[in-house]
Amino acid sequence: MVDQSEHAVELAKRLSADLCPDHSPDNFKRCTVEDLPFDDRQFDLVICSAVLHFANDAEHFDNMVRSLWRVLKPGGYFFARLASDIGIETLVQPLGNYRYLLPDGSERFLVNEGILLEYTRELGAQLYEPIKTTNVQNLRCMTTWCMQKQ
Repeated sequence: MVDQSEHAVELAKRLSADLCPDHSPDNFKRCTVEDLPFDDRQFDLVICSAVLHFANDAEHFDNMVRSLWRVLKPGGYFFARLASDIGIETLVQPLGNYRYLLPDGSERFLVNEGILLEYTRELGAQLYEPIKTTNVQNLRCMTTWCMQKQ
């Protein structure tokens, strides 16, 4: 588990110690997604939930995705849940650099199906599941992007 918040990492360490004392505290690290302190091809599974939409711009998003992809083993699975404009395209207000004001008042980096399919292609990945999006009462949309590394 990684998080850029020291507080979040400490909370996760304590919870893990209570629930599964055999887990090493070294499994929890403070870092940014774009600078993961792990070897290339180290993990069979990468889960990135509700993080990528905090990218500052397209370059930051790219750096985060490629960092996550770097640590994934061939044959491994990538699962990301992130905000998108899929289904609410006419309800979001562009702010520039793929950042948008959402109807819920939040500001996020948003992707669309085309962006996710282009990354899937560029990374040489295969969609493991079709791209799925949940519309939360037209206030925001959360998309699930699942790929397998070839």
